[in-house]
Amino acid sequence: MAVLLELRGIVGRAVDPDDQASRVAALDGTLRGLLARFDDARYAPAARALFGLPPAEPGLNLTARRELAARVAGHEAHHFRKRVEPQLVGKLADELLADADRFTRSPMIAPRLAPVRTRQPVPADPFAWEVAEHEEQLTRMWSAIYAARAELLCIERLISLQADRQSVVRVAVTAAWRWASARAEAIGYLAAFAPDVAASADELVAMAGWTPALTPAQASLLTEAASGGASREAFVAALHGETGLGAVWVDGFLARTAPNPLIEENGKAS
Repeated sequence: MAVLLELRGIVGRAVDPDDQASRVAALDGTLRGLLARFDDARYAPAARALFGLPPAEPGLNLTARRELAARVAGHEAHHFRKRVEPQLVGKLADELLADADRFTRSPMIAPRLAPVRTRQPVPADPFAWEVAEHEEQLTRMWSAIYAARAELLCIERLISLQADRQSVVRVAVTAAWRWASARAEAIGYLAAFAPDVAASADELVAMAGWTPALTPAQASLLTEAASGGASREAFVAALHGETGLGAVWVDGFLARTAPNPLIEENGKAS
């Protein structure tokens, strides 16, 4: 446990990095997120049960969780504990390390906010104006990145729910607008306030989540359509007729990848 609490991704998410309880809460949230996205459909319920998440009921001890995990995975309990459980735990450990690596490599970190109890007026001073404008633009950029992330998460949720194509396409268009808006904000912020930062707009907007691969020309086309605070309607109108670009974006989400089972070999469970 102590080693996990030192991971960069856990420290970075903790409300108070110096408080162990805060780090434990951050670890719990991170594990829940990783288990929710466990990419092996057969063993995902077993992995969640093993760590006390549904289908496990609250309060089950480790022995009961192991028995439940073995049952939902279709294995005998002893075989599960000896052969399957170590691989599930190892896979989750790899995901935690990858998460920590992503935090370490992040080009920028979103600013932390604290409650403000009193008004903080900006003095009539050029330096104060510059600092306030910097914070304003930085906040706009991160707001746009988080807005894009919300839509990208919505797409993946709808696809998982096997929603109809029209519903997915509608959200995908919104995601394209949000993503392009975030990219435009990142370009503007870097040019005006952080020209020496060793990060590109594409690296910053990538923190919103996965998107279909675009050529530089396609990314620029989307960004131009969303620049200047364009509304979703204006964005769609600007791209009217760009059916090829729309297909690349939408079909990129809808394309199904081949399953990558954790413990399958030649079509048989080990």
